[in-house]
Amino acid sequence: MSTFQMAPDGIDLRKVPFKTLNNGCKMPAIGLGTFGSDHVSAEDVAKVVGEALRLGYRYIDCAACYGNEPEVGAELKKALDGGLPREELFVLSKVWNDCHAPEKLIEACKKSIRDLQVGYLDCYLIHWPFPNYHAPHCDVNSRNPESRPYIHEEFMASWRAMEGLVKEGLVKSIGVSNVTIPKLELILRDAEIRPAVNEMELHPTMQQGRLFQYCLDHGVQPIGYSPIGSPARPERDRTPEDICDIEMPEVVSVARAHGVHPAVICVKWAFQRGQVPIPFTTKAKNALGNLKAVTEDPLTIEEMEILASCERNCRLIKGQVFLWPGAESWLDLWDVNGTIPGWTGYSK
Repeated sequence: MSTFQMAPDGIDLRKVPFKTLNNGCKMPAIGLGTFGSDHVSAEDVAKVVGEALRLGYRYIDCAACYGNEPEVGAELKKALDGGLPREELFVLSKVWNDCHAPEKLIEACKKSIRDLQVGYLDCYLIHWPFPNYHAPHCDVNSRNPESRPYIHEEFMASWRAMEGLVKEGLVKSIGVSNVTIPKLELILRDAEIRPAVNEMELHPTMQQGRLFQYCLDHGVQPIGYSPIGSPARPERDRTPEDICDIEMPEVVSVARAHGVHPAVICVKWAFQRGQVPIPFTTKAKNALGNLKAVTEDPLTIEEMEILASCERNCRLIKGQVFLWPGAESWLDLWDVNGTIPGWTGYSK
């Protein structure tokens, strides 16, 4: 008999909506992010994971490079030992850039499974489409001289290893992250198992409309990171021209009408638009507010239109540390001209 106890003020799981992925797997329509930036300890991240599970979260978004999977795994194991059925959980992790080689990728996945103590992963992503490693806590000017642009042959070698993880039963779904339309076109063309998700930066001032719609049109579920504008992002990702979503007059006005914090409105907008938001917080009351954002008091059509007008193409996670020798700027990472820098074509 299940002994796992939800918090008294938790959400009825029957009220939490789901998304059905292109392979038939179901994922909750909101998750808890676990990137604590450079200032939240692994123990503090794990603590909020444990509380979030008791509140009703069932999707936990992890990554090896966040440096906290063993601690998060201890909380997941505690919940599972307490009676939470494994099939209720949706646990996602990501392979870091220094493990793109197939044999390293497979071992990285197995390590994440061991660290998270969940037996298998519901979804596994290639964190960035470049094997460009940077040291933890580096500054914005840090560069690895071995970095290189996207090379499709190399990416597909990694993707074949990802497909092998599915066939071995270690992973149920696989996906990509920080991937643009030109890259996704090639991956979809050559993949045997198509990406189920694309995790990307999505918030009211960075809506990525073309990429968002492309994903939907091709059966790739968008997951939105930094859904409230990542106010706690690392210093290396901050520039003077950045916009704060929760201070946008339109967001503040809608929040006032609903009697909630502007961050909650960002989560509501994300969910109603069709992406799966993964907000991070260290406070249980904020985690509960974000979860309630997808289960009650929806935005009106007019309010969704107001928030759509907030688009400013304001990318906060620019990725400067991943640049390769000869790259002109961080814009080269994002194929802003509709082509992949240095791409010369490739056929199977």
